Amino acid sequence: MIGEEAARLRREYEAEGLVESDMAADPITQFRHWFDGVISAGIDEPNAFVLATTDADGSPSARAVLMKDVSSEGIVFYTGLGSRKSRALRENRLAAATFVWTPLHRQVRFEGTVDEVDSSTADEYFASRPRGAQIAAHASRQSEVVADRESLERRYQELDESFGGVVPRPENWGGWRLAPESVEFWQGRPNRFHDRIRYYLQDGVWMTERLAP
Repeated sequence: MIGEEAARLRREYEAEGLVESDMAADPITQFRHWFDGVISAGIDEPNAFVLATTDADGSPSARAVLMKDVSSEGIVFYTGLGSRKSRALRENRLAAATFVWTPLHRQVRFEGTVDEVDSSTADEYFASRPRGAQIAAHASRQSEVVADRESLERRYQELDESFGGVVPRPENWGGWRLAPESVEFWQGRPNRFHDRIRYYLQDGVWMTERLAP
C-alpha cells in the first residue's frame, strides 16, 4: 500500500506536472530536490537504481545497486571490482542508471561515462560500513561460481574470526562514479500523457528539452 504521504505527493506531482521554467539549472540540483521528496515520502531503498552496462562484445546486462553519494561530478556506487559489472565498465565506460520511485510516479534516467573512484574515497566509505558487510566483501568474489551456500558461510566465519577490530578494504572492492551527459526526469500524468524533461550537455553547458511521452 502507498503510504499517506507518498499518495499525497503523487497526487500533487501528477496535478502540477513538469514545467521547464521550474526546473533547476543543472540536473544534479534537480535530482537532489526530487530525492529529498522521496526521503520525505518514506519510500523504501530510495537510493536503489538499475545500472545498465554493455561489455566489449556488446552483451547488455542490468542489475539493481545502491547509490552511496551524489555530487556535481555524478552518482557513486560500490561493488566488487572483479564482478561482471566492473569488468563490463572497464571494457565499455558508457553506462546508464535508472531510479524508479513508483509510489510517486517518478523516475530519473542517467546516461554517461564511468570512472573508478580513488582509493582514499573507497577506503573512507568502506570504513563506514557495518563490520558484517566488510567481512562479506572479503568472503565473496562477486559473480564467480561457488560450490554451495555452505562454502560461502564457512569462508565468512573464518574471516570473521581472523580479523581484528579493523577490517581493511579488499583490493578487489571499490567504487564507480557515473558522470552524466544526459539526465531525464519523468513525471507520471493522467491518461499516460506523461511529462519528460531531459537535460543534455552542449559545449559544457546544461540545456533542457521536452520529450513526447
